[in-house]
Amino acid sequence: MWSPSPHSGGAEPGDSGSSGGRPLALPLSVTAGLVGGYRWIEHALYEVLGSWVTDIPLAAVQVHLDVQSTRHAWHAELWADRLPVLNGVDPDSLTKPPDPAGTVLTTLAGSAPLPGMTVTAGWGWEIPDDDGGVPDPPGALPRLAGLYRVVMPRLVVSYEHHLRAASAVTDAPLIRALRLVLADEIEDWHAGERLVQRLVTRPHDVEAVYAFQQRLELAVVGSSLASGLVRFPAGIGTG
Repeated sequence: MWSPSPHSGGAEPGDSGSSGGRPLALPLSVTAGLVGGYRWIEHALYEVLGSWVTDIPLAAVQVHLDVQSTRHAWHAELWADRLPVLNGVDPDSLTKPPDPAGTVLTTLAGSAPLPGMTVTAGWGWEIPDDDGGVPDPPGALPRLAGLYRVVMPRLVVSYEHHLRAASAVTDAPLIRALRLVLADEIEDWHAGERLVQRLVTRPHDVEAVYAFQQRLELAVVGSSLASGLVRFPAGIGTG
């Protein structure tokens, strides 16, 4: 755990103030919420990709997913170490699904969000016992395409957004973590896209892939999020 400067909580997001044009530190509560959300997302990706290893009977895909699942687990641990210390707040209580990432990842996992679905504050999600109306789980290829053409690029955008908003004066440990994770995510995204392109070989594949991508994108658009996978408070960052 890291404990930020006591002055980091009073800056207005995006206010360059006397910092020579550099952004001042984000409010501590905002940083805590974002980092807790990142931790949840990375752990959820670790679990989802790990479950796909035994679900997709292609050796090359299994190796690919196993490597990336392990990397997401490490990212979750890294974000756990970067959770700010807030007086009277259990750090684990900050680890919860950010909007709309929780909905998107339940959809990616094959459990479409429904009215009444409860996204837990822990690692997973709860689905009502009555599963009427749940779409059929997507096939392996649509899930891979959804991961690498919707989830990963949007996660990259969110990390880049936060990196632009972070202050080099007070957020140095956080910036190092963002750069490390962002480099991994971009590498994994590109590797995954290459894999998907090799696997999409039939017109039916194209139809299935784009139908599932549309479902994932609608989960984001329905939340009124302009970009990325995580909602930032108004006025923070530049994109």
